[in-house]
Amino acid sequence: METILNIYLIIDSNFVTAFKAKSYQMEGSDEEKIKFLKERAKEDLGTSFHFNAPQNKNGGFMPYKKFSKIESQGLQYKLFEEIFEKFRVPEKPLICVTPVVNGEVWAK
Repeated sequence: METILNIYLIIDSNFVTAFKAKSYQMEGSDEEKIKFLKERAKEDLGTSFHFNAPQNKNGGFMPYKKFSKIESQGLQYKLFEEIFEKFRVPEKPLICVTPVVNGEVWAK
């Protein structure tokens, strides 16, 4: 049994203003788990836990463009440490990250 996570990037006016997350305990292949998380993406948003997004020293939120750069370097996991601690997941957990842009879930 493995803890897997649906993580949401709450994006308003091109800034990442919050994270949300929902966890599941699940067995099966990674492909099955990812498929499950993607199928649940829209429904899970309403019952997910809220987490604060990173802010700079002036209280400003991170532009989505900067998050994309961090993600392309494979470093987005560092931004999710509070989420990982809350759900007590091991290093490099299986996650599905879904943007929510101006209130609209961008599930694929």
